[in-house]
Amino acid sequence: MIASYKKLFKLLVDREMRSGELAEKAGISTATLSKMRKDGATVSSDVLVKICTVLDCTFDDIVEIIPDHT
Repeated sequence: MIASYKKLFKLLVDREMRSGELAEKAGISTATLSKMRKDGATVSSDVLVKICTVLDCTFDDIVEIIPDHT
């Protein structure tokens, strides 16, 4: 299984928030958010908590687990 963060980036569009703005408010690097654009990217739970705190949402709102079809 891999993690997909497409839900996060859709949420940012819906809220009219730039990735850079989220990075600044959450205290994470823009490089981390860039990495998250690729399915299967590994990020710490601390990063996810910071993002959810800023966006006032849950993990389910920003990440989707995709079954591995190998």
